[in-house]
Amino acid sequence: MLKGFFNIPEPVNEPGLNYGPHSVERAMLKKALEQARSVEADIPMYIGGEEVRTENKLAIRPPHDHKHLLGYFSEGDASHVHQAISAALSAKEQWENLAWEQRAAIFLKAADLIAGPYRYKINATTMLGQSKNAYQAEIDAACEFIDFLRFNVAYMSEIYAQQPVSGKGVWNRLEQRPLEGFVFALTPFNFTAIAGNLPASAAMMGNVVVWKPAYPQVFAANVIMQVFKEAGLPDGVINLIYVDGPVAGEVIFNHPDFAGIHFTGSTKVFQNIWQTIGNNIHKYKSYPRIVGETGGKDFILAHQSANPEIVATALVRGAFEYQGQKCSAASRAYLPKSLWPAIKEKLIADLETIKMGPTEDFENFVNAVITEASFDKLAKYIDAVKTASEAEIIAGGNYDKSVGYFVEPTIIQTQDPKYVTMCEELFGPILTVYVYEDEDFEEIMQVIDTTSPYALTGSIIAT
Repeated sequence: MLKGFFNIPEPVNEPGLNYGPHSVERAMLKKALEQARSVEADIPMYIGGEEVRTENKLAIRPPHDHKHLLGYFSEGDASHVHQAISAALSAKEQWENLAWEQRAAIFLKAADLIAGPYRYKINATTMLGQSKNAYQAEIDAACEFIDFLRFNVAYMSEIYAQQPVSGKGVWNRLEQRPLEGFVFALTPFNFTAIAGNLPASAAMMGNVVVWKPAYPQVFAANVIMQVFKEAGLPDGVINLIYVDGPVAGEVIFNHPDFAGIHFTGSTKVFQNIWQTIGNNIHKYKSYPRIVGETGGKDFILAHQSANPEIVATALVRGAFEYQGQKCSAASRAYLPKSLWPAIKEKLIADLETIKMGPTEDFENFVNAVITEASFDKLAKYIDAVKTASEAEIIAGGNYDKSVGYFVEPTIIQTQDPKYVTMCEELFGPILTVYVYEDEDFEEIMQVIDTTSPYALTGSIIAT
């Protein structure tokens, strides 16, 4: 019998490796990239601890080199969703009764595995499958994922330690129990860390999970599952399926044991999910928890007192890192007329130094957008600007999908603060600039607030 309290190791942010020329980590990552490219992967679903393969094999190809085959993954159907739910519910009693410190140990072990022997493998699969450069993969698939796991264990211990005040003659105690049913984790393509955290955070608290990642993220999702299994996660606690979204949703959102969703993705999809759950609320044994994070139309507002070089750097890094495929990416800028010439000069000069190409070349800052559908959508926006009277392209504007889905970092200047690319989330390397009169600073903040329904991130730069 245990006769002591467990103190969780204090979490510290995982230091990022820089993969500089001739460094050990660069050599190790290049080796992992070569191995991932040279072996044709056969990626299964994981249901109840079993590797499940189907006859319906879908190809995995790097977005920046779409003629190269990385391998295949097995796409499932409604029957596999039912199997995953059954496996999760079968694992539920044993998992939720496991001591919290033992659950914590599993996920701390997973963090150590990512920080150590799996670091280069998970980064390489992220770089190839999601077209992320080495730096972006490192801060995502390694550092952020490790931080999620370690900090969430600490937060879990804090939640359990929060106990109510006891009065005289009374000893109050609060028990935190898992949800009654299973949790559905629906994860995005753009962050391996989020893909791992959404199922892991629910499981950490004693829940069982059905996890469906976005198809372009499957290459790295498979590594995440390998890490969880090696860390000692019991069979059936997290079940990884590759099933078309509407097919999975039809089963999951009509199931009486559906207990919650953990989601990151588009606003429209999340709204549809919320509506579906509401329409089906009478079917569930309990009231499902709905947790999600969606899109953004993120702004940078510069005051006339701002340093033009700082503003330009913020715009380039904020708009074009990972090809602008982040919900937090800067996509609209409001710049004072007095600073615009200096900012514009610096912006164009910086863009001329940026290299675009495959992730395997570590000199490339910009890589490919995620899919052909994304490429085609972005190309349409760019083409529309070329014939618009109220907007013009001042940098970039080129695109090519002959080898990979490459869209050049593009800056649009518009005379209309409500121009379409100032309002709609594009999810690509496109930044739109509106130049305002210096004395209209107060008014432009109202324009920012009323231009888009999104309110995720924004920056105001001044001195």
